[in-house]
Amino acid sequence: MIAVIELGWNQFTVKEGDIIDVKKQDKEINSTFTVEALLVSDESGNETKVWTPTVEGSKISLKVLEQYKWEKVRIFKKKSKKRYTRNTWFRAHLTKLEVISVA
Repeated sequence: MIAVIELGWNQFTVKEGDIIDVKKQDKEINSTFTVEALLVSDESGNETKVWTPTVEGSKISLKVLEQYKWEKVRIFKKKSKKRYTRNTWFRAHLTKLEVISVA
């Protein structure tokens, strides 16, 4: 089974056993939680259920593997001929999730 889920205002296509990186979720490591799917389909795409807003009765179980920060991204601003420069860095907080089951 393949499902489309929404976490942190982003949509992800997942199937059983996948590992995904999402925006930080306030969950403890090794805890599990469930979400409802926006779309559920079989591997070949013959049988598909679409949301209104979610597929009723669909349960996608997710397990929290890790909370971490992504690598640094440089943010550099400059205005030509004005001697204006700014240099900062950004590291996004992410959560690594494993899909346990899609039902």
